[in-house]
Amino acid sequence: MRRADRLFQIVQLIRGRRLSTAQFLAQRLEVSERTVYRDVADLMAQGVPIEGEAGVGYRMRPGFDLPPLMFTHEEAQALVASVRVAQPRLDPALASQAEAALSKILAVLPAAARAAAESLAVYAPPVHFDLPTRQRVEALRLAAEGRRTVSVRYLDLQDRESQRRLRPLGCFYWGAVWTLAAWCETRGAFRNFRVDRIQQLDVLEQTFRDEPGKTLADLFRAVECEAAEWNASPPN
Repeated sequence: MRRADRLFQIVQLIRGRRLSTAQFLAQRLEVSERTVYRDVADLMAQGVPIEGEAGVGYRMRPGFDLPPLMFTHEEAQALVASVRVAQPRLDPALASQAEAALSKILAVLPAAARAAAESLAVYAPPVHFDLPTRQRVEALRLAAEGRRTVSVRYLDLQDRESQRRLRPLGCFYWGAVWTLAAWCETRGAFRNFRVDRIQQLDVLEQTFRDEPGKTLADLFRAVECEAAEWNASPPN
């Protein structure tokens, strides 16, 4: 790790904790405590408002912040990779915002970091989600964020149609399809729905509050319990 990167990491570690000892910093950065003492002293000499002393620990004085775009080359590349992979799979509004955010970041990066990011040899081919599916993903995402109940007309994989009233909890991408995880008020249980099988979607004015046993965290716990039981007693 370059010394400049190490100094930046020291500042980030100290500002993220109430008190950071030299031993903790040395372990995280994989350097000696003597190196940490020297680096912290240099930071303090440069005006970084670190308080504390060797043998006690360090903390950052309240109100100190760093410029938000001090990315390493690798971090800049990770941002580009994330947007390139995600953008074709996102709903139209979120994809547009991701592109705009990345453009702003690249515009203010140092030239070397920007060149490294833009030359990243990682690409994602277009995903052929039809526009109605992507629009439904957007509507469901916003409904989940706003805790809005939805009504859907759904066609399952056996072509059986049903009308459902749902509490949308989250949209999940599985590599080929988007699904909606929801609490189904019609069935009184958690259910998953393929977004491309939703024939009609209406976002209702009715809102819902998180209730014990009906939240996304409850769904995750139920899935984990099922997986644990499966692993404990696999079928013959």
